[in-house]
Amino acid sequence: MASLTIASLTVSGLTVVGLLGAAACLGAAATAGAASGQTLAAAPTGPQAELSQVELGRGIAEMNCSACHALGLNDRSPMATAPAFRDLWRRYPVEQLEESLAEGIVAGHENMPELVLDPEEIDAFVAYLKSLGGPAAR
Repeated sequence: MASLTIASLTVSGLTVVGLLGAAACLGAAATAGAASGQTLAAAPTGPQAELSQVELGRGIAEMNCSACHALGLNDRSPMATAPAFRDLWRRYPVEQLEESLAEGIVAGHENMPELVLDPEEIDAFVAYLKSLGGPAAR
């Protein structure tokens, strides 16, 4: 698997572990529902679909990133060296994370293990980051 090293990305290891845990939980829930014969509702389309995607991305971040990163528009990161998610676009275009997250993102410090997400998780997480502002939100 290819990995991309991003020296300027300062993200805690909790972020990666948490995102992978969230991905595993979502996958397990979907598998359990299918195994029990439950039918999942069709995904919404239009503005509601985008809102749901942003909410999913925010949920992943809340469960797994909030111990180190500021997630909102005005809060401070609990870990001083962890960038607030609202400011990531100042470092690089958040769309560029898509390929890195698919192939494996490795930060330039020891606290962040490799992170790999599936396409739906990547879309949701990037949609959430874009929702926080910056050029990508326009």
